[in-house]
Amino acid sequence: MHVHFIIHEKYEGPGALTLWANDREYKQSHTFLYSGESLPQTQDFDLLVVLGGPQSPLTSIEQCAYFDVHSEVNFIKESIKAGKAILGVCLGAQLIGEALGATFEPSPHTEIGYFPITLSEAGKQNALLQHFQSNEVVGHWHNDMPGMTTNSKILAYSEGCPRQIVVYSDIVYGFQCHLEFTKQSVQGLIEFAFDEQMIGAEKWVQCPAQIIQTDTIKMNYLLFQFLDNLLIKYKAQ
Repeated sequence: MHVHFIIHEKYEGPGALTLWANDREYKQSHTFLYSGESLPQTQDFDLLVVLGGPQSPLTSIEQCAYFDVHSEVNFIKESIKAGKAILGVCLGAQLIGEALGATFEPSPHTEIGYFPITLSEAGKQNALLQHFQSNEVVGHWHNDMPGMTTNSKILAYSEGCPRQIVVYSDIVYGFQCHLEFTKQSVQGLIEFAFDEQMIGAEKWVQCPAQIIQTDTIKMNYLLFQFLDNLLIKYKAQ
């Protein structure tokens, strides 16, 4: 298996996803957009993982020189057409929606830290999430949420955001939440992307000390099993 990661920022990398891929001895490749790298010319991978970032689908090249939303959305669209398995995380989930003609929206609340998500009825019936409990505590770091197509379904939601896990097709998923966070990976986000003024002003924002102290192992393994299930579905096509 070959996994390709699109990484928007140095401080928001694959986190536990690298452990998952290493453990299974999968080939890994990366596009480091923040370093000026270009998207691949071909879809020679099996799984595309589009990670998060502070950008939104409305961010222009003038605002962020290394983020070309049109090129990235087109790349995702071509990957979907090519039958690739795709996981979008946070911004990545929103870009999948955009590729399918579904416009992202602001989330009702900012969420930063670790808070529970709840499976919807569709989520409880989804074969790839059968190992999830009805409620699971996972990571969050967002202001927006992915758009919905006529065929997509919400598999999980939280009190702060109604679209936490969205299924767009059997092998294309958007996670607004961050199950890939580790204690190490969140330190970069706290250093470069945390606004202390949000503490107390936003209901669903934890302080840095609480975020760093949270154990992510269970959450990471939920993600690992989901990805294993996703690739089983992909190989069965």
